[in-house]
Amino acid sequence: MSEIICVTNRKLVSGDFLQRIDEICEFNPRAVILREKDLSFGDYARLARDVKAICDRHNVTFISNTYIFGENIHLPLDVFSRKSGKIVGTSVHSVEDAVKAERMGADYVLAGHVFETDCKKGLPGRGLKFIEDITSEISIPVYAIGGITPANYGSVIEAGAKGAAIMSSAMTCKNAGELFTAF
Repeated sequence: MSEIICVTNRKLVSGDFLQRIDEICEFNPRAVILREKDLSFGDYARLARDVKAICDRHNVTFISNTYIFGENIHLPLDVFSRKSGKIVGTSVHSVEDAVKAERMGADYVLAGHVFETDCKKGLPGRGLKFIEDITSEISIPVYAIGGITPANYGSVIEAGAKGAAIMSSAMTCKNAGELFTAF
């Protein structure tokens, strides 16, 4: 199992979204976070059932985002609650957020954005010092997110991250196997 978490965005996928999830899960990422914020609960639940079935078939942890579907959930910090889920994570954008998330009982944090990314056009990345600062203040796993590539993955690990979360590269790559084996 790798320390890569795949965050979904079906709008970035050219072709069949579920096939892309299946291809990704073949390479055993740490987890798949189904982050499809634009869907109604009913549409999200239908898609979540399909994605969870793929994850289960490959023994990959499925994490729902915002909507509670299944055991594991990733929530925005402002609605974070330890009461939900077997694994509960949240996204943080400052050291203060990370400390608060740990205090509230988070099992992990996604910290970003670290490098420039098309998902946050025009906003400079927070850099590796951001990861160093967070990992020196909390003891739960930190996964770097934002512009993470095989070329810079080692630097976020050296900065203290347990792993990384990727979205755009996983959703748009021509070959999931080549991408995941490069990490």
